[in-house]
Amino acid sequence: MALLDWINEATGPVVKGRGVTLRPPRASDYEAWATLRQASHAWLQPWEPLWPEDDLTRPAFKRRLGIYGREMEAGNAWPFFIFADSDQALLGAITLSNVRRGVAETGTLGYWIGRKFAGQGHATAAARAMVAWAFDDLKLHRVEAACVPDNTPSRRVLEKSGFHLEGQARAYLKINGVWADHLLFGVVNDGAGRDG
Repeated sequence: MALLDWINEATGPVVKGRGVTLRPPRASDYEAWATLRQASHAWLQPWEPLWPEDDLTRPAFKRRLGIYGREMEAGNAWPFFIFADSDQALLGAITLSNVRRGVAETGTLGYWIGRKFAGQGHATAAARAMVAWAFDDLKLHRVEAACVPDNTPSRRVLEKSGFHLEGQARAYLKINGVWADHLLFGVVNDGAGRDG
């Protein structure tokens, strides 16, 4: 296990943002991740898909890491944990998923922040950093995101990160066990309106 942790410690890109560092999850992150998710469960659940019963277990985390590794290797998704530069505390996670190349050159942004770190600008810093990385390093043309209409904090993160409201989709994603409408946002790599 120690060898696996050591190998995992050295892999994947690192993205720097204003006061935050983004990097792929590692096996050694399990305790901090499970603790933060558990402490934030009631606060996060209204905005997320239902959690599987074993979601916070070490075997489930190990499966998650395997999926993440395959997605990154294929270039289909880039899952990162968000850490505070000040004390290296795990703050949450951000993922650029559904990366499509060819005529689209786009990806979808998703994120969560632990309850005790919410409202402090960490999600905005992470979103800005991820969008800049998607454009500058991955050479994507567009990044999309969506949020439930009454998730005002998430909407503010997107707006402060340069995303523009583009519309609303009915029954877009199954959130907390119910098909929920979502506001659709996008930002295009035109060099304007970005602040990494």
